[in-house]
Amino acid sequence: MSRFVLFLRSLVFAIGMFLATVIWAFVCFISLPLPYEKRYYITSRWNVFIVWLGKVVCGMDYRVIGKENLPDKPVILLAKHQSAWETIFLFYSLPRPLVYVLKKELLYIPLFGWALALLRMIPIDRSNGKDAFAMVARIGKQRLANGQWIIMFPEGTRTPVGSQGRYKGGGARLAVETNTPVVPIALNAGECWPRNSFIKKPGLITVSIGKPIDVDGMNPVDLMTKVENWIESEMRVISPDVYTNAQIDPSTTHQTT
Repeated sequence: MSRFVLFLRSLVFAIGMFLATVIWAFVCFISLPLPYEKRYYITSRWNVFIVWLGKVVCGMDYRVIGKENLPDKPVILLAKHQSAWETIFLFYSLPRPLVYVLKKELLYIPLFGWALALLRMIPIDRSNGKDAFAMVARIGKQRLANGQWIIMFPEGTRTPVGSQGRYKGGGARLAVETNTPVVPIALNAGECWPRNSFIKKPGLITVSIGKPIDVDGMNPVDLMTKVENWIESEMRVISPDVYTNAQIDPSTTHQTT
């Protein structure tokens, strides 16, 4: 497929996404008086539409494997982060409402951020360090007690396809402190929707969900090592061509903060 055709399809997708965001933002504001579960459902219809639009217009299809691994109890999801696609898709595709630990700056984005602020997310100021984690732990315990699932991206930011970011240990610390199982998720959305790229490419995105990891008797460092090893090994299963000659960079080993 020519670059020009990809550009046109990506342009149509971008216009559709913009229009949907404007419409859904106002719908979300109207739904403010409704109970949280209904607000979450209404908001997530934007996500359903965007993933559908990406599939129809840009050819970004997907499959989910390992969904049977999701337990019927509170968990903390730790996922690979390559693209904006997974933040949109996971929001509506899992059986319980998700709580994202996100940069507070995202709430300032016109319309999108304002609608996001109506949900029970955990916005943080990364520059606050220990204070930021204390807030995540405090609010996270409340969200888990309410039956919601917390999702975090240990690499912190989107990584290029075929690369491995530095895994930070905040999610593992939260899991150990709250005695909550961790579910690792590997995915290759960046192959279709690369980070910082306007062009969207057709292809099959694979989302692979691992078995829950019991945190009993584990410390955050060992837990994050186990999560990191599973995710990066699974990436080589779902994207073998990308990782044929790729090597794990020792400098990207995870941090505990």
